Amino acid sequence: MKPRLLHPDRELGPAPPPDPACADLVQDLHVETVVAAMADGDRFLADVSRRVLLASLADPAEIGFRQEILADCVAHPEAVRAFYDVAVAAIEDRKEVWGWIFGSSSSPAVTLSSAIRQLEAAVPRLRQLRALASDHQASFASPGLTRLCAEVISELDDEYFAAVRYHLARLRFRDGYLLSARLDWDNSGKDYALRSPAKGGGRWRRHLGRSGAEVYSFSVHPRDEAGGQALGALTERGINQVADALGRSSDHVAAYFDALRAELGFYVGCLNLRARLEAVGQATCTPAPAPPASRRLDADGLCDAALALRSGGEVVGNRLDADGRPLVVVTGANSGGKSTFLRSVGLAQLMMQSGMFVTARSFSAAVCDGLYTHFIREEDESMESGRFDEELARLSVIVDRLRPGSVVLFNETFAGTNEHEGSEIARQVVAALLEAGVRVLFVTHQFDFADSCGRLWPDTVFLRAERGRDGRPDYRLRVAPPAPTSFGEDLYRTVGGWLGEEPPPATGERAPAEVRALPTRAGPCRMQPPPPAPSRPRRR
Repeated sequence: MKPRLLHPDRELGPAPPPDPACADLVQDLHVETVVAAMADGDRFLADVSRRVLLASLADPAEIGFRQEILADCVAHPEAVRAFYDVAVAAIEDRKEVWGWIFGSSSSPAVTLSSAIRQLEAAVPRLRQLRALASDHQASFASPGLTRLCAEVISELDDEYFAAVRYHLARLRFRDGYLLSARLDWDNSGKDYALRSPAKGGGRWRRHLGRSGAEVYSFSVHPRDEAGGQALGALTERGINQVADALGRSSDHVAAYFDALRAELGFYVGCLNLRARLEAVGQATCTPAPAPPASRRLDADGLCDAALALRSGGEVVGNRLDADGRPLVVVTGANSGGKSTFLRSVGLAQLMMQSGMFVTARSFSAAVCDGLYTHFIREEDESMESGRFDEELARLSVIVDRLRPGSVVLFNETFAGTNEHEGSEIARQVVAALLEAGVRVLFVTHQFDFADSCGRLWPDTVFLRAERGRDGRPDYRLRVAPPAPTSFGEDLYRTVGGWLGEEPPPATGERAPAEVRALPTRAGPCRMQPPPPAPSRPRRR
């Protein structure tokens, strides 16, 4: 049996090797915040959640398969957690058995004894699993959980448990071993085989021949160590095949519980995450995956899940309509929600392609063949090269992995050089990516680059973060072209110690000079400082 709850036709594969691009993705999108909420303090759940979350599916049908199972889990959380608890208990039982045989040799006798103990410990858990499947089979609607219950009920029937109990009792060999062998050319034994005793009980010697026939036998003296070792070697040769077969059966049962725990663990993590988001009032929805060729990207009320978990409350959502648009450029004020919006898109894409819900009122996107991030990094004194060289090195890692249908999220990329050079490099990079069939979302303060995107690619989607009338950000992005001036006046007023309207000057004091924005060809404004304050007579 195989659970097959994450894929319709296979089990969860091994964990992929570490990837530098994946490490940047985890850091930039704050994936560990989501993983911690899914784990709820359980290290195993954290490992499984991270592994599944980063192994995105590329087939909308497979995503739908997981979404249906997750819907059943949300509708019947107690039943799913009960299945998971049985798998965890079975694994803990096996650990106790392994602790009992720790340090023993791997002889056939030890293998046989260990396999018997493990199967005896697993039988009660298998009975619990069948009882749960019988109780909840009619409640589930998803093909994955329905198939799991039907398979458990069919395979773990009363006849199976009776056969297991019968064979385990006989394999303890309380009356000794009945073996057969042939003599080789040098009178050594060969073709050792374990024989089944005749029915009716009794000692093995009663069944070595016909009734009344003479029996040839010998006894090993209790103090004959060499004879005992030789007899033990003969016994192990005879039971070797049985021990190997029973060991494989025990490993199969253990592997089933391991797989069941891992695959159900992902859905238990989803339930934990959903409970955390509901506690902070954050809405979620089931996304609609689309084929890669559709280039679909549409969202309403899209929020950053990691920010909602860290802040402990509902965060501002944004609207995005970029269906068929391969390039989205985001500009605007500092601390206006641009980076948060970029993370919300990346996390939603990652969660959708894992079969999860997303933090939005609605979300639909084309599945991508690889999601990558290139976010600005703080200055590091340990760097052997400058920030611009470090940006190019990380970009090279991404380019080596890109394929048509990939998505790249840029956040303040090429800010490590001047605007003229940074804008030119950004244009060339974006042009190459779009030509290769890669979707690009770019957050930038470089007006030269942002303004040229509209001329080079007329179907570009422009979003802009603006300030409210009071000068404070509302964290909502609006469809608007990049502005030729920045928000330097707001920054100046913040540094100067006042916000909003300027306070009236006090009596006898000079009013502060008016701050005027002087636009330049490059785009950002140049602030004209106020005139120096008049000198005052020094006190003696």
